[in-house]
Formats: sequence, structure tokens, C-alpha cells
Amino acid sequence: MPELPEVETVAANLRCHLPGRKITGVTLRCQKLRRPLPVKALQSLVNKAICGVRRRAKYLLIDISDGRILMIHLGMTGTLSLPDTAESSERHDHLDLTLDNGKCLRYRDPRKFGLVAVVTPDADGQIAELGNLAPEPLSAKFDAEYLFQLSRKRTTPVKTFIMDQRRVVGVGNIYASESLFRARIRPTLKAGKLSRKQCRLLVDTIKEVLNEAIKIGGTTISDFYGVDGSEGKFALKLKVYGRAGECCTVCGAPIKKIILGGRSTFYCPKCQ
Repeated sequence: MPELPEVETVAANLRCHLPGRKITGVTLRCQKLRRPLPVKALQSLVNKAICGVRRRAKYLLIDISDGRILMIHLGMTGTLSLPDTAESSERHDHLDLTLDNGKCLRYRDPRKFGLVAVVTPDADGQIAELGNLAPEPLSAKFDAEYLFQLSRKRTTPVKTFIMDQRRVVGVGNIYASESLFRARIRPTLKAGKLSRKQCRLLVDTIKEVLNEAIKIGGTTISDFYGVDGSEGKFALKLKVYGRAGECCTVCGAPIKKIILGGRSTFYCPKCQ
């Protein structure tokens, strides 16, 4: 599943191409992804201009000139590309937004777990659908004291805790495992047992890992590709994720794999 660095990579790519472009047509090739596609709302975007591209958590937010927002979640296998309008579509290409420069914004999703919606923010610019999301992990609000106070008396394993979108958004499975390894914290530790020092170290490593991943285009394990078709290079820097049974690069102990909260979790039993 595309996580925060992958979605930020896509947003950065789109910011280079979409602002200032006008939508001249809409082509739909399926009726439903995670939810039914908003056919009329999408068609009403024709002749509207794109003003900007942002990210909130794992959502892409494309600002439209009439004040509305095209909101896209890539789900498990969603990707966006900018092919020439004349380029033929393939089986899993579900939506094209034709642009005034001969390109189209194409949404592809083999498993159809993604989301495409057209939303209207309130007077304060807030989006109701995203109202319950926690702070961004790269923001100043996500700091050691925030994590320490939020984790008090929590018996949830720390890895599950930092992946909870009600606590902090976008720290997905790969980056949670890698951050905990760098912080030398075992993923099964109860969140309420984190010390202030550990919270400070964990916050710093989460920010460090996410920023490193963003700089090199995120992580491609199987399905993620950037807008230009490139793979994320952070997979080359993984120390524990996906390395069960291999030797730890620090101490040589075999990396272990367990299941926490229904997710595969990797750690070094000696370093953590």
C-alpha cells in the first residue's frame, strides 16, 4: 500500500505538471472503487482549472478553481500517471481527466480499493471527510511530549500505536518497522511504557525515516510507481522490513517476523 512518502512523491510530481492546467474532459471506465465514483461531480470539473496539489495523510488533494477539491486515495494498488491523451488505456485504467495540454491524469487501480471524490471544504477550509485525522508526523505538533502524553496508560504495542491514524497519520507498516529499529525499541513494547527519552528518539527517527524516503521517491515493494513510472529507491535502505531470517546489518542476529495488529512486523531481537 502506498504510504506517506509514496503519496508525497506523487503529490510533488503532480505539482510540477497540473497547476494552471484546465480539465477538458472526463472518461470513466468503471462505476465503483471503494465507493461508487461520483460521475456527475467529476463531469462538472470540465472547463475548470487546477490550482494546486497537496497531501493530507495518505490523501491527494487537487484544488479546483471553483473552490472544490478532487480527493484521491490510492488504496492498496492505485497509481496516477500523465500519459498523452492519445495513448490507449489498459484493463485497470479506471479514470482519465483530459487536460488542455494533450495529456490526461490517469488513475489505475487493479484491486479497486482506492477512493476518488469531489468535496467542498467549509468556510474555514476544512474537509469534513478528513476531520478526524491526527497530526502529520512531519509537523511541529508531532513532538516527543505529544507522543509521551498520548501514550500514557496505553497497553497497545508501540508499533500498532504509531500506525493508528487517530494518533499520527501516515506512519505506515514499512516506516513504523524501520523507525523502531533505528530507535532500538522493540515493536511489542506497550506504548504506555515508553519513556520521555524513548519518545523523543522515536519521534526523531520517524521524521528522519520519512524524510529520507521522500527524498528518494518512497518504497517500491510490488505495486507502487511514481507518476513517471519510476520505482521508489528506499527499498534499498530497508534494515528490517521484509528481511525475516536475514542477518541484522548491525549485530548479525537473524531478523524476526511477527504479526501485530494483523500486520507483518519485522525487528532485530538483539538490537531492539
